[in-house]
Amino acid sequence: MDWQAIGLSLRLALWVVVLLLPIGLVLAWLLIYGKFKGKVLLDAVVSLPLVLPPTVLGFYLIVAMGPHSPVGRAWEAVMGKPLVFSFSGLVVASVFLNLPFFVQPFVSALSGVDRKLLEVAATLGTRPVGVYLRVAVPLAWRGLVAGVIMTFAHAIGEFGVVLMVGGNLPGVTRTASIALFDQVQALDLKGANQTALFLLVLAFIVLLCTSILRAKERPWN
Repeated sequence: MDWQAIGLSLRLALWVVVLLLPIGLVLAWLLIYGKFKGKVLLDAVVSLPLVLPPTVLGFYLIVAMGPHSPVGRAWEAVMGKPLVFSFSGLVVASVFLNLPFFVQPFVSALSGVDRKLLEVAATLGTRPVGVYLRVAVPLAWRGLVAGVIMTFAHAIGEFGVVLMVGGNLPGVTRTASIALFDQVQALDLKGANQTALFLLVLAFIVLLCTSILRAKERPWN
């Protein structure tokens, strides 16, 4: 088993979760409680990675982060190295890719929070941000945890976008899913079986955890 690739995948998934926590909290608030034009458009953009082919998303991320783009040039000027085909580029791409996996379970949980509780908190003088962070988010914690779990697992197992944006650089951008692909191509069936089994067990644990969380939300079942 390629432990270096697995370790890199775990580090990538951890960074994605950490970065998506504040981003997801803001997006969820906008989608549930925001009142502005373009809300439907924002919802569609957040959900786009679910239906967009990974190659299409990967291509446009390369264009957006490449050396000829403003973002790519600015990054290279500050960091001294390209954003594409780097671990940082993988993190950026994975954040965009995992937006719906983090946001949608949390939004679903927030939609089930009793608005009367939020109104009571507001009448006690709590500001809207305080009502959201101190009342709504704790009440919807299962959705937040489910989003974190789904994001972590999906970031570990992603293949298409990661390969396009990061390439296949051992120790830099070679994740577990790419290592599995390489093992199959090299006819290393034993190594491929070990890597595949690791990803399979991880996926099962994720589904089990999310099922437990959903069951606790429906105690009458």
